[in-house]
Amino acid sequence: MNEQYAAQMAGDEQLRRQAGELFLRSCEYRYSYNFTWLGVPIIQYPQDIVAMQEIIWTVQPDLIIETGIAHGGSLILHASLLELLGGDGLVLGVDIDIRRANREVIERHPLAKRIRMLEGSSISSEIIGQVRDFAVGRKRVLVSLDSNHTHQHVLAELNAYAPLVTRGSYLVVFDTVVEDMPKSFFPDRPWGPGDNPKTAVREFLKYTDRFEVDHLLENKLLLTVAPEGYLKCLKD
Repeated sequence: MNEQYAAQMAGDEQLRRQAGELFLRSCEYRYSYNFTWLGVPIIQYPQDIVAMQEIIWTVQPDLIIETGIAHGGSLILHASLLELLGGDGLVLGVDIDIRRANREVIERHPLAKRIRMLEGSSISSEIIGQVRDFAVGRKRVLVSLDSNHTHQHVLAELNAYAPLVTRGSYLVVFDTVVEDMPKSFFPDRPWGPGDNPKTAVREFLKYTDRFEVDHLLENKLLLTVAPEGYLKCLKD
């Protein structure tokens, strides 16, 4: 990556405005629903898929904890990268409702051996306890948060799972972009501007020095659902 060009691009206000306009227009057509990973729908922007690939290849985690499963495309993405890395790395997915059809697709996939799933609220004491038990003995842990997007829920997830992230790894918070979108985009959702993952991240960062936003990574993406959401762990 040419860091100089990435920084210059990030400082180009006109380009950033145009990128924001493109993002909003693309959302009107459910752009993120267009893609699959190894045959399974992955509801992400291609830029964020590439960013996660770079992070995983650099960190080489032996455990990836993921809240929010949906169709399972992100589980398959992360499992495929762990398979390339070798070793005994696993992906642990958590969702309050794992639909039967989605579970069956995931369990039949050739990469299912790399995947474990827990059904329940990601902020319940029972699930948090099970995740923590699962992380025991793991040396490099990465966490991805992409479930309920309200401020309260995401902040609770951050407090519960941030301690599991190891130094040099990442805590990735998706859909922080909600803060930058018009309220009209969320007519039937409990989240929106002022109450979303980005507001939770900003509050979380006020009282921790273990994490910082990886602006260098964000600068080169231009289009991302996770502005200020790529958090690098600096300390044990």
